[in-house]
Amino acid sequence: MSVVTELILNADSESRYPAPKELRIFQDFVKTGDQRIRIAKILSDNEQLIVQRGSQRFWERCPNTPSNSGNERKTASCQRDQGWYVRLVAYSVLAGSEKPLEEIGTVGIKEMYNNLEIPLRNIVEAMRCIKEEAVSMMSEEDAVEVGPYFDYIIRALS
Repeated sequence: MSVVTELILNADSESRYPAPKELRIFQDFVKTGDQRIRIAKILSDNEQLIVQRGSQRFWERCPNTPSNSGNERKTASCQRDQGWYVRLVAYSVLAGSEKPLEEIGTVGIKEMYNNLEIPLRNIVEAMRCIKEEAVSMMSEEDAVEVGPYFDYIIRALS
């Protein structure tokens, strides 16, 4: 759900027009549109590279993991999941909200990885590496904007 949708739904649930404070939030959202689109484009255009480099960084820190065992299927599955998170971060940036991560990406995530017997500490470290690679491709201003979305995933897995 985007910031705009949330503002409208909140006002509508109370049968009122958006308050001045809500209109300022909407105005700020519109002002940052170019930046949000730019960040989403960087993530989209570089997803594969972000995941590949992030995986390499992760394997340097944690060399003995299922994703680095030589089993191509496990490696591909791990990298597919990492790419999925990069895409969810792009959705969240565009929406200006953590809702896509919350509603699509983190519900039941701990249980899933526990059931697959994948150590959560590995997933957390892998996401840190993905974040580092993603923000290294951005300006400082864009990195500051996107960082909290990766942090949201890291917190959800911790």
